[in-house]
Amino acid sequence: MSVIFDFLLDYRVSDTFAEIFWDLPLDATPDCEYLVVNANTLDTIKTNKTHATLSDLTPDTTYEVSVYIVYSPNVEGKDAGEPLLLGDIKIKTKKSREKIDITKAPYNAIGDGKTLNTNVIQSALDACDENSVVYIPAGTFLTGALNVHSNTEIFLDEGALLQGTDEPFDYLPKIKSRFEGYEMECYRSLLNLGELDHDSGYNCENVLIHGKGSIMGGGATLAKAIARIEGERLKDYIASLGDKIKEYEKPETIASRFRGRLINMSNCQNIWIHGLTLGYGPSWNLHFIYSDRIVTDHCIIKSEGVWNGDGWDPDSSTNSTLYACEFYTEDDSVAIKSGKNPEGNVINRPTKHIRVFDSICHYGHGLCIGSEMSGGVEDVRLWDCDMGPTWSGIEIKATKKRGGYVKNVLVRDITASHIQMHSVGYNDDGEGSKVPPVLGFCHFERLHLLGRYLDNNAGKNEWHNCPSILLCGFDEPGFEIKNISFKDITMENPSNDSDSIHMEYCENISFENIKSVS
Repeated sequence: MSVIFDFLLDYRVSDTFAEIFWDLPLDATPDCEYLVVNANTLDTIKTNKTHATLSDLTPDTTYEVSVYIVYSPNVEGKDAGEPLLLGDIKIKTKKSREKIDITKAPYNAIGDGKTLNTNVIQSALDACDENSVVYIPAGTFLTGALNVHSNTEIFLDEGALLQGTDEPFDYLPKIKSRFEGYEMECYRSLLNLGELDHDSGYNCENVLIHGKGSIMGGGATLAKAIARIEGERLKDYIASLGDKIKEYEKPETIASRFRGRLINMSNCQNIWIHGLTLGYGPSWNLHFIYSDRIVTDHCIIKSEGVWNGDGWDPDSSTNSTLYACEFYTEDDSVAIKSGKNPEGNVINRPTKHIRVFDSICHYGHGLCIGSEMSGGVEDVRLWDCDMGPTWSGIEIKATKKRGGYVKNVLVRDITASHIQMHSVGYNDDGEGSKVPPVLGFCHFERLHLLGRYLDNNAGKNEWHNCPSILLCGFDEPGFEIKNISFKDITMENPSNDSDSIHMEYCENISFENIKSVS
């Protein structure tokens, strides 16, 4: 299968450090080495990762940086040991900013884990401009929903915890958002960036949230409290559905769709989240809708005990990257979405140009595309990740009613529980598209597949056997899964009750150098 591939070399920069990251070249192998050369200082970073950190930089200074690849002897047609230039970039560090310490006058926030600091922290955020940074020192700062505007920088020092309350009324009034593919009024998130409008451009830009601290939400307690309130409000409507309630994932799905997230980004551009421990939003943790150039790196994301607790969710968004992160999630670690039928088909804003690399799923559901993908998903690149102890491994999923498409997915150098491309029967409410989804043009290379998955839902820790590769298209002519290629795949030996590869309704599927190991 031919791969559409535009090489990316990009960066994010603060006043004293920069993150450089780049695509895994198509002809690279895991034993290649990279050199990142700072022409100003002549310092060279050697790494086998496709990213590097430049530290101890001088504020308001321009640096010229070059990135080289050094091929290993087993790459044909390349001079082993000779650096080959991948690209040059010129970066300029930011000016130093004045510190707005939330514990100092006039804000006087109290980090005792008991005092509610919403109003004073919001005042500090409102006062922040492109010349200042909101500084959160060590302590536990209890707060409700906060708004973050353009050109804001937030720094959480080591030992700092921005802790969301578990009281639903601290997240009112509701705001326009999108959840599970539908635009709707939701409770506010702990951090709220931008205002949702699928017909307009970006209204929140150039935000940096970083440091060595943590941002934590109200978790399962907040989620259940919101579901109780909304369930009571909607009880007559839910009762009126009768048997149609079976189209939903579970009876409490409708009431739970009003939950906020940990960090919600709507119509945002150039948001950088770096170095933090994040988690326990009442639903998804980092959710960005109709947004562009969202970068998350060197973060730990947690959601144990939170039903539907996704980690990082691009939703009708573009040009966004996650790397060097660790996940401990109850649901999808990464979930790539683009709306749900029929609304997602009408809005028709695809998610494109998403990169996920050098990350670990310690448990959870792995990386999923869908099931809300009615606006389309294309150009997703995944490499150098460990998704072994997961429920879903790498999953591309849709219902027959979704419409839309998934194409141009490139997956390399991954350990995963299994690969799935298939139709699912849950979350199937809404008027259906006139045609099923189109799933195809995906390439998988140098994967190690376990042929078993880990169920950690609701506190369980159970392994189950499964096919290493499951491809199940739609039973309608023209909507089979098409044009999928697998190369250099290692599958652990299947159990007696499971096939290694299971396919239905597929066309033009190729396999090269497939091995089974003990």
